[in-house]
Amino acid sequence: MRTVRICQYNANLAENVELELDEDGFGHLVRVLRFKENDPFVVFDGNGHEYEAVICSASKSKATYKCVKEIQRNVESPLYIELGQVISRGDKMEFTIQKACELGISEITPLYSARCGVKLDEKRQSKKVEQWQKIAISACEQSGRNVVPKVNDITNIDDWYTQNPEALSLTLDPRADKKLTELEIRQHLRLLIGPEGGLDAEEIAKAAENRFVGVTLGPRILRTETAALAALCILGSKYGDL
Repeated sequence: MRTVRICQYNANLAENVELELDEDGFGHLVRVLRFKENDPFVVFDGNGHEYEAVICSASKSKATYKCVKEIQRNVESPLYIELGQVISRGDKMEFTIQKACELGISEITPLYSARCGVKLDEKRQSKKVEQWQKIAISACEQSGRNVVPKVNDITNIDDWYTQNPEALSLTLDPRADKKLTELEIRQHLRLLIGPEGGLDAEEIAKAAENRFVGVTLGPRILRTETAALAALCILGSKYGDL
């Protein structure tokens, strides 16, 4: 029988301490799976702590659980990769975040660029980031990760260029001469993926000014969601744990 894993994001997990399930956890375990007292599951907090747990009590409106035994394991990639992804239309952004989490991404920053086809007001931005974070949590529940990548606030691409200058910063460029597999990789990487229409000339120049290295994935032009995942697969296979 498959072990049910849920994330109680940022919960203060500890052995033999009774805690209340959050709304998402309650909905999944009690409403959907019909868990009741003493039913076992696995819980993690998104920060690397994971426990065998059991339901202590369950009613129509809430449930409590207790951590029984800590699980010691590490399934994180040896590479710390921050994905700077220009926001894509429809469900493409959700797909990219979900699959990037499965592939071991460490951090995701949604970006605005000149050719970004999505514009959100402040209220919708906050809701979108919250929605994307839940997608990251769900992907970690499914894939067995116990560290949830943080989805940062939406950032303008010009501001993102200058962050974390100590990292090796990469951008995909079909005209570049260097392949991902030819790099001298550092443990901390930043990967910039442009929108459906690509980065414009000024953005490419600014990336170069901020020491972004242009790399190619081959002679074909990939869609934005394909490019991100292809790059992560190559990096994980060549330098990580795939």
